[in-house]
Amino acid sequence: MANGITMANNVRLTRIELINTKKRIKVATRGLDLLKMKRSSLVIQFFRINNEVKGLRENIRKDIENGINAIKIAEIVDGTLEIERISYMFSNPDVDITTKNIMGVKIPELMLLASKNSIDNVYLSASVPVSVYDAIVIFNKIFSELLEVSQKESSMRKLLYEIDKTNRRSNAIENIMIPRFRANLKTISEHLDERERDTFATLKFVKSHIVLKEK
Repeated sequence: MANGITMANNVRLTRIELINTKKRIKVATRGLDLLKMKRSSLVIQFFRINNEVKGLRENIRKDIENGINAIKIAEIVDGTLEIERISYMFSNPDVDITTKNIMGVKIPELMLLASKNSIDNVYLSASVPVSVYDAIVIFNKIFSELLEVSQKESSMRKLLYEIDKTNRRSNAIENIMIPRFRANLKTISEHLDERERDTFATLKFVKSHIVLKEK
């Protein structure tokens, strides 16, 4: 006994605690449903991006083959020195990194920025040999595709981490928290039912004695 309240496994065996435990079960069940919905949405997003990455990788493989062939042709037609001369006209590209939110997960977005030394595409097409220009176009495409793959693979890693975290939380609620609440609810209900039976028996006994005395 503690202040007239029986304790069992740190559970207060009172009617108020019974009501609160029912509320906890309801809230935990609702939270579990939301976590499962979130996990399903994250899994769908993960596989959608995964399919996109597979397609991009296949495109990159084909474009690299085309790019290598284009460089070989440019070397034959215009020579290695001309290719090296034109390469010095370019500067390293700048990449801007922003984020977007998917189900509470911050997903990176990469954007290629035009640098100060970038050459205008119209001027480029008119000022360099056709064979070299064709190679430049292909490798610019490859770079953009690699940037997109990098972005999507980073997104997949973040989604996978969030899926795992959500899965662990839902398992904890489903397999630990809710069963514990339900066990507490059973303990409290059984105690209150037993107390009601004892109270009823006591009242019945007292009433019978009162009736006997009145006789």
